[in-house]
Amino acid sequence: MMVKGLYIMNQDTFELVYPESVRREIGALADIYRSPMTSQQMKEDLSVLNEAEVIFSGWGGPRLDHSLIQAAPNLKAFFYAAGSLKNIATDASWEHEMIITNAVKANAVPVAEFTLSQILFCLKKGWAFTRRIRNTKQFPEKPFDIPGAFGSTVGIVSLSTVGRMVCELLKPFDIHVIGYDPYINEEEAKKLGVELCSLDELFRNADVVSLHTPLLEETKGMIRYEHFAQMPANSSFINTSRGAIVRESEMIEALKKRSDITAVLDVTFPEPPNQDSLLYQLENVVLTPHLAGSEGQECGRMGYYMLEEFKRYVNGESLRWQVKKEYFDILA
Repeated sequence: MMVKGLYIMNQDTFELVYPESVRREIGALADIYRSPMTSQQMKEDLSVLNEAEVIFSGWGGPRLDHSLIQAAPNLKAFFYAAGSLKNIATDASWEHEMIITNAVKANAVPVAEFTLSQILFCLKKGWAFTRRIRNTKQFPEKPFDIPGAFGSTVGIVSLSTVGRMVCELLKPFDIHVIGYDPYINEEEAKKLGVELCSLDELFRNADVVSLHTPLLEETKGMIRYEHFAQMPANSSFINTSRGAIVRESEMIEALKKRSDITAVLDVTFPEPPNQDSLLYQLENVVLTPHLAGSEGQECGRMGYYMLEEFKRYVNGESLRWQVKKEYFDILA
């Protein structure tokens, strides 16, 4: 007998996250006994959960609280085709010993790819040249004074899922990678090709600093004015993590004084910035609309990861992306 399952998530992204090819394979292994629904539709009729053994979800997925668990006595596994579970998992879900797995690794891929592109571009001083050409309407004369990738130093703040992936992508390049992460030991860092250092040392020595810290209470506002003030001349800062990790007003003050620094911000706080924010006006700030994560066809990778995880579940194999309670508090 096939496993009974449901799809519960935002319907405007459902077909992107679970494309037809993925749904077809899931349908061959599970009895999806109701049409895909939103979390609100589920709340309006909790009886739909009575038969569910597995739930396939994604952005806008249901919170795994007491009311859901009581309404789903047969629920054993939750497949979340998205990243952070902070607004999904609860104490009730851990007490129920439900299997929870997510596609954070899949969502990390485009973020790491975006980051790599910006690191290499910043090492060529690409954004600085763009500003200069726009202002002078002239090309600068060669030879260009740029660090380039050969022998330069890149600092990775937090060897999180994305941070680790960026380190792996940097391995083919002749780049010295330094990293700050209080949860990582020397042996783990060595495998990633990273030299550990303090946060201050990282900002003092890196030609490019890339931020990948998860947003936790203790990480809010951890990047301050002093960090930007001590960056090397003509260096760059990239944030694809969360805007609230940076003290934005202090960053703006530093960037006003240090016009040689380039800040590439894919995330801000608030997001988008307020209309009167100087982030729109400072020439050494590059704003992108939180596009580093999965967008368009890239979203299908998350559904595919959950399909592969479901196959392992059905076959009684160990799950690759299962989230355990003991690590949950330090995850993004």
